[in-house]
Amino acid sequence: VCGCCGALRPRYKRLVDNIFPEDPEDGLVKTNMEKLTFYALSAPEKLDRIGAYLSERLIRDVGRHRYGYVCIAMEALDQLLMACHCQSINLFVESFLKMVAKLLESEKPNLQILGTNSFVKFANIEEDTPSYHRSYDFFVSRFSEMCHSSHDDLEIKTKIRMSGIKGLQGVVRKTVNDELQANIWDPQHMDKIVPSLLFNLQHVEEAESRSPSPLQAPEKEKENPAELAERCLRELLGRAAFGNIKNAIKPVLIHLDNHSLWEPKVFAIRCFKIIMYSIQPQHSHLVIQQLLSHLDANSRSAATVRAGIVEVLSEAAVIAATGSVGPTVLEMFNTLLRQLRLSIDYALTGSYDGAVSLGSKIIKEHEERMFQEAVIKTIGSFASTLPTYQRSEVILFIMSKVPLPSLHHPVETGRTGENRNRLTQTMLLKSLLQVSTGFQCSNMMSALPSNFLDRLLSTALMEDAEIRLFVLEILVSFIDRHGNRHKFSTISTLSDISVLKLKVDKCSRQDTVFMKKHSQQLYRHIYLSCKEETNIQKHYEALYSLLALISIELANEEVVVDLIRLVLAVQDVAQVNEENLPAYNRCALYALGAAYLNLISQLTTVPAFCQHIHEVIETRKKEAPYMLPEDVFVERPRLSQNLDGVVIEFLFRQSKISEVLGGSGYNSDRLCLPYIPQLTDEDRLSKRKSIGETISLQVEVESRNSPEKEERVPAEEITYETLKKAIVDSVAVEEQERERRRQVVEKFQKAPFEEIAAHCGARASLLQSKLNQIFEITIRPPPSPSGTITAAYGQPQNHSIPVYEMKFPDLCVY
Repeated sequence: VCGCCGALRPRYKRLVDNIFPEDPEDGLVKTNMEKLTFYALSAPEKLDRIGAYLSERLIRDVGRHRYGYVCIAMEALDQLLMACHCQSINLFVESFLKMVAKLLESEKPNLQILGTNSFVKFANIEEDTPSYHRSYDFFVSRFSEMCHSSHDDLEIKTKIRMSGIKGLQGVVRKTVNDELQANIWDPQHMDKIVPSLLFNLQHVEEAESRSPSPLQAPEKEKENPAELAERCLRELLGRAAFGNIKNAIKPVLIHLDNHSLWEPKVFAIRCFKIIMYSIQPQHSHLVIQQLLSHLDANSRSAATVRAGIVEVLSEAAVIAATGSVGPTVLEMFNTLLRQLRLSIDYALTGSYDGAVSLGSKIIKEHEERMFQEAVIKTIGSFASTLPTYQRSEVILFIMSKVPLPSLHHPVETGRTGENRNRLTQTMLLKSLLQVSTGFQCSNMMSALPSNFLDRLLSTALMEDAEIRLFVLEILVSFIDRHGNRHKFSTISTLSDISVLKLKVDKCSRQDTVFMKKHSQQLYRHIYLSCKEETNIQKHYEALYSLLALISIELANEEVVVDLIRLVLAVQDVAQVNEENLPAYNRCALYALGAAYLNLISQLTTVPAFCQHIHEVIETRKKEAPYMLPEDVFVERPRLSQNLDGVVIEFLFRQSKISEVLGGSGYNSDRLCLPYIPQLTDEDRLSKRKSIGETISLQVEVESRNSPEKEERVPAEEITYETLKKAIVDSVAVEEQERERRRQVVEKFQKAPFEEIAAHCGARASLLQSKLNQIFEITIRPPPSPSGTITAAYGQPQNHSIPVYEMKFPDLCVY
């Protein structure tokens, strides 16, 4: 009866009914709405009933397609929600969310948008009291579905997608900081939210394909789902705590995998730039770890996919290096080097499982080479952002992975093993070159420690010309600390080197100590590298840069003298030609020596030295231009096939150089000595490619140095009786030695003094007689070079000449 008679109905129902006009187009009755709001604030206990009744009316109007009244009901709900913040609002919110869900379930786009807008307004309200039982699972699922809308009308589709993004943004804002709410970072929610945002980011081209007029452009930019999705994603990641990063990044990786977005790489790089710039800097290493794990998980994927992951990793690592990379530095390089080795295996076998597949080998080799270049680029770009101490650790770490042919670092044998070793050495040295480029360290002892330099130089004499070139370029990168490297890229004989504008500093004490310790090792490898028959122009350019940079960065008077001796020895190699070098190599060595001596003469500023070098260069220009770099190191070198009869005027003379430099305070005695490198076992080992040859060489060296080389006693067969006899004999010998010592001690304790004196005197006389025999043999004068002379009594007498006046042959070594 009360329901039928309006006067007998509850007041809150009458107030709710009064806000609806007879014609829905008239909109909400504002005066009655103010009365309803005042009543709700005066009697907050009625708020839940008001919400329930509004919800009932809205559901009924939706069913009857009275959408005008639906909009009025939602507007009333929004106003009540914004005005009331009492403790009983939780019950009202339940009715509100029930009505929003009803609108979102509708197939009408306008109702979906209306419900989303109301939810967004609700999400921006900070509630005074927490809610323990509220759930947003439905809204996450529904908003994610709206983000993937495929409506036929492009404008409606854009509005629905934007509503879905706004709804997700509202859910995140409402739940992310409320520990009592459902955890939005759970995988079940992140697997819906993140892909929905990425889907709209991915279709940015479609939204930008329309070209709006200039007046409409700002409005269209606001309606762009891609920009809205990007803002939402940045907000989501910016709110992520340490333990939630993994759940937020994993859906990104899965989305890129499912939609094959690694191969174009553009979208993947854009996504991770958004991620790296949105998260907190101290969380950057977590993203790097996720990418490294994903790269390992895709180690058997196509090379293009792995290359895309590596390039994304490169971009992310550079951004992370500005923040905090933490312990992931070596982990990252270790993963990249491991992937590099796997790629080499794939390229050799043509298959991911080791089986040979001839049909796809060529394609895979090409793809794997692209992947390897991407890995090397990533190593270099990331290392360039690291501080000096971490960069040094990375350099040592990479060098420790290079397979070297020595007993301590065995390499694989066989043709496949040799190819794998060569490719591994090449790729790791290229990576090391990328890391060393731009590396500047004030102390060469820390930049090139002994263990690193030994391993690096052991690869400098390998048969592979490409590997030797990498080693030379790595050394140049380390030694160049003032950016002079590019000034020596072209080998020339400049008459005035001031045009190069070289940056020269005085050699520090640490550099002097470094050169005293390692200079001979460097000189030996430079000398032996010059003698390689497979050298090309790039090798000689690298050698010239190395010599020039040592002279500028690490040189004192002693180093300058040694470098001049070294270059003159290289000139002798070209002149004598014991190695049977081709004409080009000999001309290149002559030209290399001319270019370096021209440089060092102007650096030392000794006029007589500069004059001698200038005279020889001018003579060569007139009569032997094939011995100068301007004619040799060109695209079409002009060579001479007859290099055996080189006249002395074309050569730099060691006697003349030692004379002019000795007058200026340089060590002329040292300058007169020809440079002779000391070959070591490591130099010989570096020429070997298999561990079997290495072992045989070691045995050969040991046998050559063994004093028992000529007489080899056949090994005795070892049996049980032999071992037993050896043990018994050793015990007997020890007993005899102990008894002899006891007798000697007892004799000196108990024997009379005269007997002891006589015994010692006999021993002394025996010793004296032996010494007299030795002196007689030693002091006996040698035969005179001029023969014998006759004494006054007619007897022949040897003419004695003191040892210090005797003339020894030139080849005598003493």
